[in-house]
Amino acid sequence: MASVLKPDLCVIGAGSGGLTTAAAAAAFGVKVVLIERGAMGGDCLNYGCVPSKALIAAGKHVAAIREAKRFGISAGEPQVDFSAVKDHVRGVVDAIAPNDSVERFESLGVTVLKSHAEFVDEKTVSASGQIVQARRYVVAAGSSPFVPPIDGLKETPFFTNETIFDLRERPDHLVIIGGGPIGLELAQAHRRLGSKVTVLEAGSFLGRDDPELAAVVLDRLREEGVSLRKGAKVVAVRKGDAGPSITIETGEGREEIAASHLLVAVGRAPNVEGLGLKAAGIDYDAKGIKVRADLRTTNRRVYAVGDIAGGPQFTHVANYQAGLVLRPILFRLPVKERRDHLPHVTFTDPELGQVGATEAEAKASGALTDVLRWPYAENDRAQAERHTEGLVKLVLGKGGRIIGAGVVGLAAGEMTNMLSLAVGKKMAVSDLRDFISPYPTLSEIGKRAATVYYRPYTEKAFVRRAVRLLARFG
Repeated sequence: MASVLKPDLCVIGAGSGGLTTAAAAAAFGVKVVLIERGAMGGDCLNYGCVPSKALIAAGKHVAAIREAKRFGISAGEPQVDFSAVKDHVRGVVDAIAPNDSVERFESLGVTVLKSHAEFVDEKTVSASGQIVQARRYVVAAGSSPFVPPIDGLKETPFFTNETIFDLRERPDHLVIIGGGPIGLELAQAHRRLGSKVTVLEAGSFLGRDDPELAAVVLDRLREEGVSLRKGAKVVAVRKGDAGPSITIETGEGREEIAASHLLVAVGRAPNVEGLGLKAAGIDYDAKGIKVRADLRTTNRRVYAVGDIAGGPQFTHVANYQAGLVLRPILFRLPVKERRDHLPHVTFTDPELGQVGATEAEAKASGALTDVLRWPYAENDRAQAERHTEGLVKLVLGKGGRIIGAGVVGLAAGEMTNMLSLAVGKKMAVSDLRDFISPYPTLSEIGKRAATVYYRPYTEKAFVRRAVRLLARFG
C-alpha cells in the first residue's frame, strides 16, 4: 500500500517557478514536496535560457575577432571548433546545475520526488504510486516546443530548442521555421559560427516588439548574412538524401528550400496533458491553466505559475509569479498579478528590450501622449565601443508618466532593468531626467531621451527670457 505524504505545500514542476516557490517556502520552515518527472531546472537551465545564451556568447567572440581591425587590432579570421563550442555550452549548464539539483533542495528540507505527477481528485496527487495530500498546490509544469501540423514534418528529422544543443556537428545550412526571439537568436549564433542560415516566417519577424526597434535587429542579421524570408508559409516538409526539403508558399508562388538541418521554433505549448486537471476540478484550455488575478485556479487549493499559467512565457515572469503565490499561501495576504510592467529581451546582437506598452499599443488604447527617442550614436560610450546602432524609445502617458519603453543596441538587456523599474513604479519622465548617470555609460541614453520632453519649452521666447534673467540676477 502506497504511503501518504501530507505536506503544507506540493509543487509540481522543478523549473524556474517551481524551484523558486519550493526554496522560498522551505526557508520559512514549511513542509514542501517537489515533484519533477524530467531534468531539475526545467527548460531554462537545460534547453532554453542558459544554453542559448552560452551559444550566443560563443558567437559574439567570433564577431569580436572579426571586428577587431576597427580598433587597430589584427587577429585574422577566427577558427571555430563547433564541437568545442558545444562543450562550452554543456560546461555552462553543468556549472549552474548544482543550484537546481535534487541534492540541494533536499538539503533545504524539501522532499523531492522524481516522478510524473497526476491529480486523482481535488485534494490528492499520485506520483508513481506515492500519494500526496497537501494543504496547497502550485502547478509549475512549464511548456514544451509547439510542433505545427505541417505536412510531412513528423516523418522528417528536425530539431527544437530541446534537442538543438545536442547537435555536435556544425550545420551546413540550418533552416529555421519561426522568426520570433528563439529563432532569431539561434539564427545569428549559428551564422556567426559558420553555418548558412535561412529563417522562414509566415507573419512578421519579432512581431510582438516595436517595429522601429525590431528593424535595427533585422538589418544587422541581414548584414551578417542571415536570410530572412518574411511572408513565407511552410506548407510541406520532406526527408531528402542530404537533409530536409522545405516547401514554402509566398506571394510569388511555391518554392523548395534544401537544408542540411531543420529547426522548428514557432512557440511553446503548455504542459497541461497528463496532469489530471479535470479530476482536480481545474479549468484549462490550449493556452494553459485558467487562473484568477491572484493566480489561483478553479480549485481553491491549487495555484499555477509560469508557462503553464497561460501568460507571458519567460523565466523572470515565472519567478515573479512564484513570489506572488507565496504571499497568500504562507501569510494569507491578498495579491494581484500585474502584466503592464513585465519586461522581455531578445538576446540578438544588438539586443532588443521592451517593457510596458509599445507605441502602437499605447496609441490603440488612447493612452499615448508623446514618444521620446535618443540614438546610441549620440552617446560617448557607444562611440568608444564602436557600437552606435540603436536607440532608446520612451512611450509617455498623461502627466509625462512612462507607460512603456524600448531599447535596441549594445547591452540593451541591461538597460532594460532601469526602464523596467521606471515603468513598474509608474515614474514620470522627470524621474528619469533627474537621476545621476555615471559618465560615460550607456544608461545616459535613457536620461537624454527623457530630456527631449522639455525641448518644446526651450523654444518659447518667454521661457528663454526668464532663464536669462535668472542667470543674471538669481
